[in-house]
Amino acid sequence: MNEAISVLQAHKSERSYTDEAVSDADLATIVEAGRRGPTSINGQQVSVVVVRDAERRAKIAEIAGGQPWIAKAPVFLAVLIDFHKTAVALRMAGREQVIHESVEGTIVGSIDPGIALGAMMTAARALGLGTVPIGGIRRDPDAMVALLGLPPMTFPVVGMCVGHVAEPAERKPRLPLPAFRFDERYDEAALEPAIAEYDVELAEHWKKIGRADGLPWSANLAGIYDKVYFPHVKGCAAKQGFKNDK
Repeated sequence: MNEAISVLQAHKSERSYTDEAVSDADLATIVEAGRRGPTSINGQQVSVVVVRDAERRAKIAEIAGGQPWIAKAPVFLAVLIDFHKTAVALRMAGREQVIHESVEGTIVGSIDPGIALGAMMTAARALGLGTVPIGGIRRDPDAMVALLGLPPMTFPVVGMCVGHVAEPAERKPRLPLPAFRFDERYDEAALEPAIAEYDVELAEHWKKIGRADGLPWSANLAGIYDKVYFPHVKGCAAKQGFKNDK
């Protein structure tokens, strides 16, 4: 199999890291992979804050709800929606930015950091490093804004731990292909059988790795998606200028 395809298909989230540092060269390669990714209309409304300081990583671990691997991994990358730099460009051109106030702006502003995140995760794994994406920074986004010194029209969408793996994780199974790929038209009838099959497979996975608290996929989601699990996102986003009223 092609090496790039192998890296992509072998993805797993690593949460166990050694104390070994990530080299400057490897870190530069990882960040460059994100920088070179595509963005809508070449807007490049995405930025990355590299956090290597141990105290700051410990604070991020706390903000994210107590995730010790954030403090343990030697590098944390915070990936931002960044309409601040595009607003600067518009001012230089004699115009005032509006897109960040719209639903379209929020959508495209979130897609582009996701593309950059995927590219950086792939680059890190290709270099033999482990990664895990961290959505928990949105648990207290105001704290992240303050910690990273973020200006208006930016928002910390997601983070990523990078480091040398201590104890490799088991690769988690995914939903069956019929719940992911639809040819020509969305096939709603395929969902319930696929989810039922996956609930069984995931329960077996938890048993295999000794996770007594592991739930079937549907039951796990039922305890999360029946509420807004990060309720401070809306208020913080509004304060940062993301009104979503256009």
